[in-house]
Amino acid sequence: MSTTALIILAVVIVLVAIGLFFFWQRRRTQNLQEQFGPEYKRAVDQYGDQRKAEAELAAREKRVSKLEIRVLAPADQSRFAEAWKKTQARFVDEPSQAVRDADGLVKEVMQARGYPVGDFEQRASDVSVDHPNVVINYRAAHDIAARNNSGNATTEDLRQALVHYRSLFEELLEPIETVTREEAAS
Repeated sequence: MSTTALIILAVVIVLVAIGLFFFWQRRRTQNLQEQFGPEYKRAVDQYGDQRKAEAELAAREKRVSKLEIRVLAPADQSRFAEAWKKTQARFVDEPSQAVRDADGLVKEVMQARGYPVGDFEQRASDVSVDHPNVVINYRAAHDIAARNNSGNATTEDLRQALVHYRSLFEELLEPIETVTREEAAS
């Protein structure tokens, strides 16, 4: 081969490699956007940089894949569902306490499913992997609960917090998302 042919071949190889890199990056972005939904945009806004946000979301995914997320036993599902009914009923007479109970109940269900329940931000990040469409509700409920604890939430705010908690609670009781993730890993 002549020197010119080698140079052309090298340039073609480099261009193909660059094209593959950009294709891979675009595909990764699309996958993360599909998986995380509104949480993807929130992460980009939070980090101010798409690459940093994508690295964070990928790290969440990796962290949660190492957790032993499990399906609730039918008896646990029933017990938690009954506890939720009592929490909702309590709202009529004690809305502030009902919101605190709802927050605690969501944590209990998360723990029973295998999610760590330490720091709120870590909980929200972990749950965003399997429940990206309701984690925004969880964050909103948590913000209202914090305002409630400082005496700055109206009854309507508390009602909205309960609705937000319920959206995550209901998804946590259902095994569909977890089973799908576990089957995909097999």
